[in-house]
Amino acid sequence: MAQLTSKTALGGFRPGRAGILLLAAVYFFVPMGASIWFSIDDYHGGITFHAYTSLLGAPGFLDALYLSLELAAATVVVLLLILVPALLAARLGSPRLRPVIEVMCSLPLVVPVVALTTGIVGVLRWGPEYFANSPFFQTFVAIQNPDFPVVLLVAYVLMALPFAYRALDGGLRGVDVATLVEAARNCGASYPRAVFSVVLPNLRSALLSASVLTVALVLGEFTTASILGFQPFSVWINSYGKTDGQMSVAVSMISLLVVWVVLLLMSVLGNRGRKAARA
Repeated sequence: MAQLTSKTALGGFRPGRAGILLLAAVYFFVPMGASIWFSIDDYHGGITFHAYTSLLGAPGFLDALYLSLELAAATVVVLLLILVPALLAARLGSPRLRPVIEVMCSLPLVVPVVALTTGIVGVLRWGPEYFANSPFFQTFVAIQNPDFPVVLLVAYVLMALPFAYRALDGGLRGVDVATLVEAARNCGASYPRAVFSVVLPNLRSALLSASVLTVALVLGEFTTASILGFQPFSVWINSYGKTDGQMSVAVSMISLLVVWVVLLLMSVLGNRGRKAARA
C-alpha cells in the first residue's frame, strides 16, 4: 500500500516540467532579488529603506498614480463600449462586417507609437491656429487638460484596440451567440436583456482578459505621454528615478508592484463574479 501511495505521489512529477519551472523562477526572481537587495543595501553596512520611504513621500507620486489609474479605467470602459456592441452586431446581424472590423482593429499594430504620437502633436499644433476664432479652440484646450488629458485617453484606446479585440474575438469564437440570444428571445427576453443576462456572463473571461491587457498597457506606456508632455505614473517614475541609482531601482520595483496589485485585484474580482454567477 505504501509503495502504491509513493508511486501515485510520484506519478504526477515530471522532471522536464519541473526543470522548466525552476529555470523560469531563476530567470524572473534572481534579477528581482538582486535589484531589491541593491535598493536596500546601505553603503556603510546594514540595510536601509531610505530609497522607498523617500519615494513614497515624494511630491507628485499619488497624483501621477491616480492619473494613470483613471486613464486605465477610462480606457477599459471606452474600449468595451466600442468593441462589445460592434462585435455582437457583426455576429448577430452582419457577419460580412467581421473582416472589416478585424482589419480596422488591427491597423494600430502597423503604426509605430512614435509615428502615432507625432501625428497627434501635429493635429494639436494645427488645430488651435486654424480654429482660433471658433468654439473648437476651447475643445482643443479641454482635451489637453493635465488633470485628465482626453487626448492621451484617445491614444491609449487606439494602442490597446488590437489586444482588446483579439481577447474579445477569441471569447466570442467559443460562444454560440446567435443560439444564446435566440433561446433567450424564445423565453420572452428582449434583445438588451438577452445580451446583458445571457451573452455577457458567458464572455466574462474574454472581458476580463481584454481589461487586464488594456490596464497593463496603459500603466506601462511611456513614449506617448512623455512626448505629449503629460505626467502619468510611468513618466513620473522615470523623471524622479534619475536622482540616484538606488532610487531608480526602487522606482522600478514600485512600478512593478503597482501593476501586479492592480492586475491581481482585477483577476480576483473576475473570479468572484464567475463563482457568483455559477451559484
